[in-house]
Amino acid sequence: MTIGLLLAITLNAFEALAVATVMPKAEEDLGGISLYSWAFSGYLLASIVGITWAGEQADRHGPGRPLALGMTLFGVGLLVAGFAPSMLVLVIGRCIQGLGAGALPAIAYVALGRAYPESLRPLMLAMFATAWVVPGLVGPAIAGAIAEWISWRGAFLLFVPVIPVMALLSLPPLFKLGPPGGEPAPSKLWLALTLTAGAAIAQAGLTLGQPLLGAVLVAVGVTIAIRPLRQLLPAGTFRAARGLPAAVAGTGFLNMAFFGAEAFIPYMLTSYRGYSALMAGLALTVTTLAWTAGSWIQERLVQRTSRATLAVTGSILVALGILLVSLALLDAVHGAWVSVAWGIGGLGMGVAYPMVSLELLASSESGREGETAGAMKLNETLMAAVGVSIAGAIVAAGENGGWTGGSLFAVFIVMAAVGLLTALVSTRMSSGIARPIEAVPTEPEPSVVVV
Repeated sequence: MTIGLLLAITLNAFEALAVATVMPKAEEDLGGISLYSWAFSGYLLASIVGITWAGEQADRHGPGRPLALGMTLFGVGLLVAGFAPSMLVLVIGRCIQGLGAGALPAIAYVALGRAYPESLRPLMLAMFATAWVVPGLVGPAIAGAIAEWISWRGAFLLFVPVIPVMALLSLPPLFKLGPPGGEPAPSKLWLALTLTAGAAIAQAGLTLGQPLLGAVLVAVGVTIAIRPLRQLLPAGTFRAARGLPAAVAGTGFLNMAFFGAEAFIPYMLTSYRGYSALMAGLALTVTTLAWTAGSWIQERLVQRTSRATLAVTGSILVALGILLVSLALLDAVHGAWVSVAWGIGGLGMGVAYPMVSLELLASSESGREGETAGAMKLNETLMAAVGVSIAGAIVAAGENGGWTGGSLFAVFIVMAAVGLLTALVSTRMSSGIARPIEAVPTEPEPSVVVV
């Protein structure tokens, strides 16, 4: 099961890094700068539905079935995006892909909560981050090379044949895990669909380019989305109540800051500064390795440092990394600087992100790990989509108004401020410290799962 989960995460990592690298080339070929952010946020919004559905199915039937359907949709989305004749079709393919990809994090955290003792969870979270190492080393470089010398479409089509192999390796042990037993929570899929629809309407207003109508659409979308969001998240999340609600709010702001900035770093390097896609790929590679290093650092510190302290430290590093990235807008600063600056942001994510996961897993009721994982992943995915949407609206306005550099700078300032807000919210997290790993008894009690 451990090998299967790590391989599935590796596949998702390859694709995520590849798409981020080649999207500027896709936009040059297909046009549609107003839809550029939709290629990211559409994927993320569709993931909300996939996350909620997969979490519910895992609590009812076990994790194997939802992951199998998720991998199928992921493959279909890759094919649609890879053969897309326009940016609109590419966005549709990304939405289908997002529906399937949403199953992966939910199922990974279900397995983590049900099959691993609490003392091993920090180690497993570090291993999940390590599964990004090989994709981080070669994924952006391969995607950049393909985009430069062949076609950006290869970044989608290259991974389609890998999916059946990954399914054969990862699905059997997850089917054997089976359902958890007990009474599952009531379905919240309709709430997720309503939330996604409201968020999509709001984003359409942000990217419409017509201020009055856009403001109306944003207001309508927020009105539709706010009620289901309250019902899907733990009580007190909107006011960052101390403990679990603050952790959920913090992970949302953390993802908003990081991915809102990262979505336009390749665009800044290639379309604005004129560097190759390989340079953009290098920045993402360094960031991925730094994220992994941060995850292993937290694994060493979490048994003697509070989760709140580590979350605050990591959030400040993310904000600092974003501010340092903005220096690359200056002609006097070489593009390679972004690799150093964004590496600091990646290090911060590696330290801060697992703290929220540990907080949620420690608070999850037995048999409802899917519901807990779904709430966590839903909020961070939604807020990442919000960050990308806001950034996309700013950059599109700058592109149309002839102030692209100023719009990119505005994006980085806004996202750095959100990173600092994350640090503030994280101070309200639990001060819990993970228990040290204990030796597994030779003859464990029936309630203990030995991995």
